[in-house]
Amino acid sequence: MIPQQADILRALARPGGASSDFDLNPGAESPGPAKKEAGVLVPLIERASGVHVVLTKRAAHLSSHPGQIAFPGGKRDVGDVDISATALREAHEETGLNPSLVQILGQLPAHETVTGFNVIPTIGWINAPWVVRADPGEVAEVFEVPLSHVVMAQNFQIQSRIWRGQKRSYYCVPYGPYYIWGATARILRGLADQMSPL
Repeated sequence: MIPQQADILRALARPGGASSDFDLNPGAESPGPAKKEAGVLVPLIERASGVHVVLTKRAAHLSSHPGQIAFPGGKRDVGDVDISATALREAHEETGLNPSLVQILGQLPAHETVTGFNVIPTIGWINAPWVVRADPGEVAEVFEVPLSHVVMAQNFQIQSRIWRGQKRSYYCVPYGPYYIWGATARILRGLADQMSPL
């Protein structure tokens, strides 16, 4: 299946359940209700080979999640009119994507992280060519993955590692040299669940 914009809109119209870093770790201790709100943009762009998802690789020097694959996004600022504005602002700061080039298609259900954030993913369709300008203070690389790869449930794996003395399981969806895991993979898995079967 090669997803098109209409497929994504149909998927977003279907009910989806909220997700959490604790989905695969039911015995893990939760910090309680997530109090910090964050927004991420799931940017989609159509290429000759189909629709792609734009992702970032975080800079290695960052104190939080260095080198990890992520959606552009971050914590909501007081001046952000809504969580989609947060996602667009952060995407512009991190990748140079002008908000005027993005058509908002909708949102995915919230994802609670182990660090206490309530992350709201906004799906955005990039309407025109854009010049990537990665912020070297935050982003080491901006790259694309075919949407068809990350909406196929069979491409996802469940793996584990020790974190803060406890075994934690998580989703991952590798693509070429990119190891997409954690919250990013879990959000993509939620999108895959909503799109299958359409």
